[in-house]
Amino acid sequence: MKSDQLRARVLAEWRGQPAAFERPDRAVSAADAVRKVMQSLGLADRLKADAVLAAWREIVGEFFAKHSAPQQLKEGVLYVAVLQPTVHFELERVWKRDILAKLKERFGARTVREIKFRLG
Repeated sequence: MKSDQLRARVLAEWRGQPAAFERPDRAVSAADAVRKVMQSLGLADRLKADAVLAAWREIVGEFFAKHSAPQQLKEGVLYVAVLQPTVHFELERVWKRDILAKLKERFGARTVREIKFRLG
């Protein structure tokens, strides 16, 4: 509490004037609290990685989602396991730029900078 506010409160109390004490609103949303705790623990990147992995199906579509699975997001590189060589070729040569653009648009350019597809 600031000294001016404290002084005014003490004077009002001394004069016998009723003063309604209002507590400052310090409420924080649960999402903000969790984000702050995760950052303090050094796990902020983990939250982003989980969001990217969860959004894979929506970004690439049903067909590619059935034949591929994101494994991890590490230092801005998304590693994706692909089941078939033909799908690997299609993702790597044809769709990689579009998928990367969608990921950057949704999560930011710093979160996902590159995609690496692996057979397996």
